[in-house]
Amino acid sequence: MEPLTPVEARVLGTLMEKARTVPDSYPMSLNALVGGCNQKSSREPITNLSEAQVQEGLDGLKRRSLAFTTRGSRVERWEHNFQRAMVVPEQSAVLLGLMMLRGPQTAGELRIHSERWYRFADISSVEGFLEEMRDRSEEKGGPLVVQLPRAPGSREARWAHLLCGPVDVNTATANPPGVSAPESPLAARVSALESELAELRAFVSDLAQQLGLSQPGQAESNDRA
Repeated sequence: MEPLTPVEARVLGTLMEKARTVPDSYPMSLNALVGGCNQKSSREPITNLSEAQVQEGLDGLKRRSLAFTTRGSRVERWEHNFQRAMVVPEQSAVLLGLMMLRGPQTAGELRIHSERWYRFADISSVEGFLEEMRDRSEEKGGPLVVQLPRAPGSREARWAHLLCGPVDVNTATANPPGVSAPESPLAARVSALESELAELRAFVSDLAQQLGLSQPGQAESNDRA
C-alpha cells in the first residue's frame, strides 16, 4: 500500500478512535473529525489542521479504500475500513491506531492507552500482537511495526508503526518532548477524562450543526457584537 501522509494517519487514527470511544456520534462529520484530529489530549504531536487538510486526508484514505462515506444523512459522514482493508485482527488495529495518534510507545504505554479501545489481558498480550505485526510476511504485505532501539535511560524499547513508510530510527529513538517515562495510572486517567471532554464538545458542535443551531459560545459572541 502507498504510505500514508502524516495528515492521513491522524485522520485515520481519529476515525478508529471515535468508532470505539464515542459510537453514538460515529460515523463522523467533517466538522467533528477536524475537532477530533486537533484535540489537545491523547495526541502527539498536537496539530491545527484545517477543514481543507482533513478533507484532503479523507480523499486519500478513500482512494486506498481505508475510509468511505455513508448515505442517509443530511451531513456527509465518514467511517474507516481499516481492518478489512489491511486484513488485521481487532487487537492489531487498536495498537496501530494508538501509534498513529500518539507516536512511538512502549508495550506498557500501549496497554494503558488502549483501555477505552480494547482491554488487553496483560503486557505479554500486547507484545504478542506487536511481534506478530513486526514479523508479518512479505506475502501478507510486510511488517506493520518496528521495535526501536532502547533510548538512553529508558527501561523499555518503544514501537512505531510503518504505515507512513520507514521510520528514521535515530530521530524516533529520542524521547518525544515532555515524555520521559511511561504514563502513570493517574496521568492516564486525567488524559482519558480530557479526551472524553473533547469528544463531548465535538459531539455537541456536530449536533448543533445538524439542527442548524448556534454552536456553544457563538450566540454569546454574536450578542456582544
